Amino acid sequence: MVIPSRSGARERRDPLNVPYREDGYWITRDRRDDAAVERFEKAAMKRRQFIARTSAVVAATALSARRVPGANDRVNVALIGCGTRGRLLADLVKQTPGAAVTALCDVYDPQVAPAQQSASGGARAFKDFRQVLDQKDIDALLVATPDHWHGIIAVSACQAGKDAYVEKPLAHNVRESRAIVEAAKRSQRIVQHGTQHRAAPHYREVQEIVQGGQLGEVRYVRIWNFQNIHPNGIGREPDADPPAGLDWDLYLGPAPLVPFNRARFLGTYRWFWDYAGGWVTDFGTHRFDSFHQVMGVDAPKTVVATGGRFGLKDSGETPDLLQATYEYPGFIMSYEVCALNGHGAGGRTPGMAYYQMRGEFDRPHGEAFYGTSGTLISDRIGYEIYPEMEPPPRGAPREAAGARPIYRSERKLVKGRDTTDLLVRNFVECVRSRRAPMAAAGIGHRSTIVPLIGNIAYRTGRKLRWDAENEAFEGDEPEATALLGRQHRKPWTLA
Repeated sequence: MVIPSRSGARERRDPLNVPYREDGYWITRDRRDDAAVERFEKAAMKRRQFIARTSAVVAATALSARRVPGANDRVNVALIGCGTRGRLLADLVKQTPGAAVTALCDVYDPQVAPAQQSASGGARAFKDFRQVLDQKDIDALLVATPDHWHGIIAVSACQAGKDAYVEKPLAHNVRESRAIVEAAKRSQRIVQHGTQHRAAPHYREVQEIVQGGQLGEVRYVRIWNFQNIHPNGIGREPDADPPAGLDWDLYLGPAPLVPFNRARFLGTYRWFWDYAGGWVTDFGTHRFDSFHQVMGVDAPKTVVATGGRFGLKDSGETPDLLQATYEYPGFIMSYEVCALNGHGAGGRTPGMAYYQMRGEFDRPHGEAFYGTSGTLISDRIGYEIYPEMEPPPRGAPREAAGARPIYRSERKLVKGRDTTDLLVRNFVECVRSRRAPMAAAGIGHRSTIVPLIGNIAYRTGRKLRWDAENEAFEGDEPEATALLGRQHRKPWTLA
């Protein structure tokens, strides 16, 4: 079966010969309907011909004003947000042949100097991202700001003719995430979502195993994130004057104007609804993206969630414990957050420098695919397969002879690694080639929706039915619907 695409994107194949289209919808071998494929391709061809006829002049005019690097041209990249993650991305661009970080931008001056070491020598420094967009020689942006800035910066980049690598989640809310997708489509810009597991070969293997039926029927998927910042979490910092070199008003941007508080700044912004969605969007987006890839699905039908800030004695707003249940066609996915227990190695320090607990299957985060013939556990560093055992005859002890693996395999462990470098390299290559990237905006949008509506279910305390086609909640859900977007503080807008 082929799910119709909003963009009419072309089908192509990944290295493992699994066909997929450029907007990220997967056409799996065992579900593929050749007649449906033919109908889709004919409709897509007509649509492409229409678009080509009606937009050729506009596209030619727009592209003529934009710098498009050729095969031998250097790709000039600007880093927006010079924190730890941003500097890592800049380092990876610097290591990519034919690419350079030539501009740095941060609202906090002390962040810029360390980022110069990750840049390509003498990078220009800016405080306002709009100044970066005015630089004609900049081809692309690395957007590593707090979540509440992703939408406006990415949309503005597309409008200015710049490509963008946007860290996860794609946006602060569903409406802004959709705006990025539409802006990329209108402007013909490359937008890569920073879910690096899309570039991981071992996740492609997991996809083949699950969709190939080697685990039997997978009717239950479990996803978890376990960390520990108990008991003080991010603390209870008093309001204060902003530190020297910080433009606090610009940092807040489209979010409500509030006094400076260190807990709302740097890495701990994640635990406030005005800027992010807590563990659910921060860690969960990676997990949901991998889960979508492996199962070949795009959107849940329903979601219900419960949780709270039960143990942390701090000023954070997002839950430290959460359980969410999503119903997909034919199976259930559950997601768990726990931030209150840890027994791993290392020392405990406040804030983001927490140590990890071992969590389920000795993994602080991951996915478990429960099939009728076996269980597969995966995370960013690899996967394991646990064979399912056939039950012994009725009345016999479980250890009796005759119990045997249905999967007929020993436990299998396959090691992988973090693949952010591969995703960054893919982005640079696509800036040159104009091909769709591994984690295109459409893919990132659908993976970002899952944690966002999970948080909405938690905040409203309601079981919500999701209309994926219209990106809306079914029925009369005014409170939930309001949380799909937000009011921007003037003068900021997505227009």
